[in-house]
Amino acid sequence: MADVFLIGLIFVLAGFVKGVAGFGLPTVSVALVALLRPIPEAIALMLVPAFVTNLWQGLAGGQLRVVLPRIAVFLACAVVGTIAAAWHLAAVDGRLLSGLLGLSLLASATLALAAPNLPAPGHALERLLAAPMGLVSGVLAGFTGSFLVPAAPWLQAIRLPREQFVQGYGFCVILINASLTLALALGGVITGDIGAKSVLALAPAFAGMLLGQKLRFSLPEARFRQVVQVLLWLIGAWLALRAFR
Repeated sequence: MADVFLIGLIFVLAGFVKGVAGFGLPTVSVALVALLRPIPEAIALMLVPAFVTNLWQGLAGGQLRVVLPRIAVFLACAVVGTIAAAWHLAAVDGRLLSGLLGLSLLASATLALAAPNLPAPGHALERLLAAPMGLVSGVLAGFTGSFLVPAAPWLQAIRLPREQFVQGYGFCVILINASLTLALALGGVITGDIGAKSVLALAPAFAGMLLGQKLRFSLPEARFRQVVQVLLWLIGAWLALRAFR
């Protein structure tokens, strides 16, 4: 019973991070729940809160019509990578992958914080990198449940305005979670019991997200980008320390 209460608190925290930055619920929840449960179960538990909160985030705000054409290739490749990787989830060392994910986040966020005025990639380079960035993001999501690297740093690097970033990233995660759910269900990882617990985790996740959104709306654009990178750095440090200690 104690671990159920702890899992509820984890989803409040994960929802709060998502409310502030527009991302982070899967990464924070999977990293912390995996201290209590096996990684495949931790990934399955986060699916309903992540899907519903991103449904809210991805369809509300009026920016989807603008941002979706720009990230369409990235998103399509991410879906393919997610499904391909999730089929092999049980055979991969999830702890090692989480550690590599953490190191990638640390490197990306450190660069962004140390050199915040690096120029955005030009249109030609953005089109060239969209497919590999999407594929790598999807593969890591399929193996770890986290659609963060290089997805969030990439969407920041191409300078999506704050609300386009939040809504575009949310819509990406809707499709990624749907792909991950399908692959895990067909692979027998998601059971009725785990599905019911995932639904119960929705309430604390939403509570945390609403609190975080209040903070985000009070942040100027430049400070928002800084907060995003600091949160990426902290999440990366946590994942790396947990994996390699």
